[in-house]
Amino acid sequence: MRDTLSAGRWITRYGWQELRRDGSAGLAIGAMLIPQGMAYAVIAGVPPIYGLYAGLIPLLMYPWLATSRHLVIGPVAIDLLIVSAAVGMLAEAGTDRYIALAIAMAAMVGITQIAMGLAKLGFVANLLSRPVIDGFTSAAAIIIAASQLEHLLGIDMPQSQYIHELLASAFTKASEIHSLTLGIGLGSIVLLWSLRRFAPRIPQAIVLVVVAILGSWLFNWEAQGVAVVGDIPSGLPGFDLPDVTLGDLQDLLPAAVTLALVQFMKDISLCRLFATRNKYTVDANRELMAVGAANLAGSFFRSIPVSGSISRSALNDRLGAQTPLHNLFAALVIALTLLVLTGLFYYLPMPALAALVMMAALSLVDGRELKALFEARRRDFFIALVTAAATLFVGIQEGIVFGIGATLLAVLYRISRPNVAELGHVPGTRLFRDMERFEQAERLDNILVLRVDAAFSFANAEFFKQYILDKSEREGRDVRVVIIDGTSINDLDTTAIEALGTVIESLKESGIELHFTGLIGPVREVVRRSGLHARLGEDHFHMDPHDAVVSIMGTWDDEDEDSDRLQGYEDSTEPKYKDPTPMAS
Repeated sequence: MRDTLSAGRWITRYGWQELRRDGSAGLAIGAMLIPQGMAYAVIAGVPPIYGLYAGLIPLLMYPWLATSRHLVIGPVAIDLLIVSAAVGMLAEAGTDRYIALAIAMAAMVGITQIAMGLAKLGFVANLLSRPVIDGFTSAAAIIIAASQLEHLLGIDMPQSQYIHELLASAFTKASEIHSLTLGIGLGSIVLLWSLRRFAPRIPQAIVLVVVAILGSWLFNWEAQGVAVVGDIPSGLPGFDLPDVTLGDLQDLLPAAVTLALVQFMKDISLCRLFATRNKYTVDANRELMAVGAANLAGSFFRSIPVSGSISRSALNDRLGAQTPLHNLFAALVIALTLLVLTGLFYYLPMPALAALVMMAALSLVDGRELKALFEARRRDFFIALVTAAATLFVGIQEGIVFGIGATLLAVLYRISRPNVAELGHVPGTRLFRDMERFEQAERLDNILVLRVDAAFSFANAEFFKQYILDKSEREGRDVRVVIIDGTSINDLDTTAIEALGTVIESLKESGIELHFTGLIGPVREVVRRSGLHARLGEDHFHMDPHDAVVSIMGTWDDEDEDSDRLQGYEDSTEPKYKDPTPMAS
C-alpha cells in the first residue's frame, strides 16, 4: 500500500519492530557520521567539531516534519564546498567571523527552504536538470578532492574554489611536501580502497579513524610534524545566534538560495528513489520544510548547513529503517560522542581525514552516468560538460547558473526548431505515418501532409512559416494542398496566428490551399477567436488526415466529372489481404 508518511501517522503505529530497526540503523549511521562530519567540516573551512554539531539538532528536528522514511540528513561534502566558496570571499577560513557566516548561511538556507515549502514551490527543483546535476556533482567532487591536497601533502595552500589554482599551488610547493604526511595520506587511501574493494560491508571510515588514531598515538606523529585534529571542545552546543550584519546576509543571499535549490534537488531525488523502492510516496513541499526547519533550528546551536546524504541514506535503506526516527538515534550517538568521546580524536591525523574526504568525493564522479548521457542524448551530455567546465574554472555558483542557462538555451532551441514530419498514407489502412520511420508510407499526389510536434508559438512561428513554404516549393511536384496534422500542437499564440496568416497568403498566391486536422479544444478556440477559422472556412478543418483527404478529393471529383480520385483513395484504404474463408454463421 502506497501512502505519504507523516509524523502523525508513524507515531500512532510505532512499535517494537520499528524501534528495533530504526535503533540499529540509527546507531550505525551515527557511527558513520562521526568521521564524515568531522572531515566534511574541514571542507567548509570550519573546525571539525562543527561537523558533529551539524549531526545533532538538525537530526532531532527533521523527523517530525519529514515524509521520507530513509533520508539521513547531516553535513554533505558538496553543500559545504558551496559554503566554503561563498563564505571564503568574505572572511578567512577558521576565524570566528568565518564560522559565524557559515552558521548564518545555514539559517538563511533554512528560511529559504521553509518559505519555498509554504509557497508550494517544490517544482522549482526542475530547473536543475539531470545533466546540470551530473556535471556539477562531478566537477564539485574534483574540486573537493583537490582542496584536500593541502592536508594530504602537508603544505600551506591558499583557499580557492578554482581547480587550476589549487593544482598550480600544489605544483609550485612540491618541494615543501612533508613526506610522512604524504605517506599517511596515501596509506589511508590504500586502506579505504582495499576495504571498499575486498570488504565492502565493513565501515571503512570507522576502521580508518581507529587505525589512524592508534598509529598517531603510538608513533607520536604530531611530534614529527604531522598535523592532527587536536583539542576538540567537549559538551553539547548551547543556544547561540551568529554575530553577523545585515550586509553580511545580503552578501550571502545568492549563495544561500543556490544551496537551498541544490540541496532540495538532491534530497527529493533521494526521497523519491527510496520511496519507489519501498512502495510509499513523499511530499516534496513537506520535505522542503523539514530540511529547512532542520537547517534553521541547527543554526541556533552552531550547526553548519545540512541536507540528505547519499551514502548514509543508502546504508540506512540497507539496514531496514522504518521511519524518519532513525535520525534521532543517530543524533544520540553524536551527543554521546560530544559528551564523553571528543578526547579520543585528539591524535586523528589530518592527512587521514583528507584521504577520507578525497575518496568520498571521487566516488561522486560517475563516469557511467556521463557515458549514458553521451549515448542517450548528446545535447544533455554537452550541458553536463558546460556545467562541469564552468564549475571547475569559473566558480561553484557560476557553474550552476551556466548549467541552468545552457539547459534553457537548449530548451528554447528545441522549441524554435521542433520536429516537423512529412506523413504518408499507409496502404490498406486509413492511417498516415512519418515517412522517414515507416517505409510503407506513401505520398499522395498533389497533397503534402505535415505533422507539427510542438506548441506553435512566437519562438517557432518563423521557422514553421519558412519550413512550410520551402517544403511546398522544393517538392518538385504539383502540390495543390498542404494538410497540417495538429494533434501534437498543444498551444497557439498570437505571433503564430500572424505567421499562419502569412503562410496562407503565400500559399494562396502559389495556388495551394492550407488545411488543418486534429486540433485540440483550446487550440480550436484560439483559431476561432483570432478569425483564422472564418478566414479559411469550416471545410478547411477536419478530424484527422484521412477525413481531410476524403473531403479534398471529393471536392476535386466534383470539380472534374472525369476524376475518380476519391474512389481510388478509398480502394487503397482497404486491407490488401482478406480472409477468403467466409465466417461461420
